[in-house]
Amino acid sequence: MSLDVFLELVEIKAKTASVIPFLLGVCFSAYYFHNVNVVLAVVFFIAMVLFNMAVDMLDNYNDYRHAVDKVEYQQKTNIIGRENLSPRLVLGMLVTFSIIAALMGLWLVAKAGWPVLWMGIFCFAVGILYSSGPHPLSSLPLGELFSGFTMGFMILLISVYLNTYQVFTWNWANLWRTFIVALPDELWISNLMLANNLCDAAEDERNRRTTIIHYIGIENGLRAFSFKNVLAFLVIVLSPIIKIAPWTVWLTLVIVPFVYKQNKRLMEKQVKSETFSSGVRILLVGSGVYLLTYWLGILF
Repeated sequence: MSLDVFLELVEIKAKTASVIPFLLGVCFSAYYFHNVNVVLAVVFFIAMVLFNMAVDMLDNYNDYRHAVDKVEYQQKTNIIGRENLSPRLVLGMLVTFSIIAALMGLWLVAKAGWPVLWMGIFCFAVGILYSSGPHPLSSLPLGELFSGFTMGFMILLISVYLNTYQVFTWNWANLWRTFIVALPDELWISNLMLANNLCDAAEDERNRRTTIIHYIGIENGLRAFSFKNVLAFLVIVLSPIIKIAPWTVWLTLVIVPFVYKQNKRLMEKQVKSETFSSGVRILLVGSGVYLLTYWLGILF
């Protein structure tokens, strides 16, 4: 297996969806709680990336095994069939990555306490059920909700807790503050999956995947995509007012024209090879600039 094929198999381009919430959690820990635990943060980062890669390999593996369209999708679209990869090799790799991530997670539990275990179990369960079982989450109308909540909020919450466990208090106020800081990334991550489902609507129907688009239709799906982009910016405007982010995050508003252009591009055409990249670009630029402007507020 070449490096390029491996990176596509683990969907390396989508790792922004987990890396940036982790880094934003570090920033929120430093800004609001005035505490960072570097060693725990680094170990969690490595474990998170390994498990994220395992989940994406599992997604490709299950899509290959359960494909109804044996010709076009299984052999020509799915990377395992297209690159003639050994399904057994892919399975072995994802199990290995998962075990290493789990062992690192247990070390974090020993250092920071039981909350890490319960949050980790939730994330592992969602990662496995995302593409496994008789009714995988990715094939149901719950996919956007679970992907946005788990990667946008739970990763950030674990990052915050590991960096602040000596001073962190489990109460609704802290959870609400953390949720609001994470919300723009949650919305953009869920929109990434929504864009994918919009572009794959016909293919999903052929493979009997009943995503949210199956129930609400393409027009309502596009409205939801636009609404979540608007809501993300409204939350960013609100955050400094309620003192959970520095005023510098308002600089994120400079990308509104870019997001509008990408949003309009997807509204006009839903073709995987042409416009799915709009969802990727919005997530990459939006979450990246939000993180950068948050970090600048801490720096200056």
